Amino acid sequence: MFRLPHLLLSAALLSLCACSAQETPRPATPVEAQASHADLGALRVHYNLLPTLSMNPTVAGNYGVQREADRALLVVALRQLDNGQELPAKGSVLATATDLSGKRQQVALREVRTGEYTDLIGVLDAHPHDQLQVELKVTTPVANGDVRFQRNF
Repeated sequence: MFRLPHLLLSAALLSLCACSAQETPRPATPVEAQASHADLGALRVHYNLLPTLSMNPTVAGNYGVQREADRALLVVALRQLDNGQELPAKGSVLATATDLSGKRQQVALREVRTGEYTDLIGVLDAHPHDQLQVELKVTTPVANGDVRFQRNF
């Protein structure tokens, strides 16, 4: 009777050993943080792309965003650089997201107020295992330019 649990435990340990393929354990490698802003002269462009389900329900409600599977929120913030300070900046941004299959999505951005700042947000399709390349075409009185970044889901 006592032999059966021991036998099962031994079998489980042997099966786990077989999974290693004789590799020695490796230390975890930290993942570098991805850039979240780009400077275009005196203009700083902050950006982020995150799954809507990862948003706090209160924040999503304040932004007027539905938390849904397979949807992501693009946030773009324009700031004018002045002696180390970031000041509100007005401008327009055209956003396009492209997945690895080449499917392109134009992202409709709208303004939202966050304190004294106005940010731009838009919702787009983003499925598990998607890799999205995002291009932002920025036009402001301070500077113009393109910003590109990538996010994995």
